[in-house]
Amino acid sequence: MNAMLHEADPVDVASLEARGLTHCYEGSSVLRSVDLALEPGSVLGLIGRNGAGKSTLIRAMLGLLEPLSGAAFVFGEPALKLSDQAKARLAYVPQQPEALAWLTAQQMLDYVGRFYPRWDAAFVRTTLERWKIQPNKLLAKLSPGERQRVDLIRALASQPELLVLDEPAAALDPVARRELLREVAMRAGENGTTVLFSTHIVSDLERVASEIAFLHEGRLLLRCGVDEAKERYARLWLPAAANVTAPIPSLSRRRHDDGSLSLVVARDARDQWPEAASLPGARVDALGLEDLFVEIAE
Repeated sequence: MNAMLHEADPVDVASLEARGLTHCYEGSSVLRSVDLALEPGSVLGLIGRNGAGKSTLIRAMLGLLEPLSGAAFVFGEPALKLSDQAKARLAYVPQQPEALAWLTAQQMLDYVGRFYPRWDAAFVRTTLERWKIQPNKLLAKLSPGERQRVDLIRALASQPELLVLDEPAAALDPVARRELLREVAMRAGENGTTVLFSTHIVSDLERVASEIAFLHEGRLLLRCGVDEAKERYARLWLPAAANVTAPIPSLSRRRHDDGSLSLVVARDARDQWPEAASLPGARVDALGLEDLFVEIAE
């Protein structure tokens, strides 16, 4: 039995993986051949504007949505055919929790806890109290922020190996958001939990993520370490008079009213900026994560 388990779950298998995921809604492409893998113990922040395809990608990766093409895997198993054992090892919090709204918070947590062998009832009690949530109040009567907190408690109490959060701070105030991020960072650091969370709040990424993946109009534009992003990408500004003789690889380009051109460019394999950066009048400006997000997303 142990040999079979070891063979089915080798250490080099990604906790969560997408291979060529493509999907459409009403003829409009939402995902365009997305490849993405999370290694065990990593914390990946998926960033993109509203409508970029983040929720669709997450649902497809977890097998909650069948993509038009491509495949997804959780702990090496096909996402669309997950075993009960695999499901017990992961936790997912959607952007707008709505399930079991006719139960009280405590009833829902007690019910769900029966399905998880590592359920932490003590964590549920203390966190409900710390977050000032009335356990005997119907979920349907809670505010959106309270409802999201209860769902986060549900996810964290299962002590998952894989934690997937879709815009987890969307309905939380700044204090609650910081508490959540602190909890996620602690679990990732102490327990080796693999975490994927989507957001459009750049400061959240900098607090907890070790890596970022940028989804834009259904395409994965970049994936790198948080610190690496600040060193690898920059804004290249070229005056209108610049004599550009060859195409410049870039993530975005913008022509301004005065004829000047600004592009988001990356260092090459030799750690060099594009040759155009040496043209007379050219300027390379460093970009923080938020600046990078805005430059690409606009």
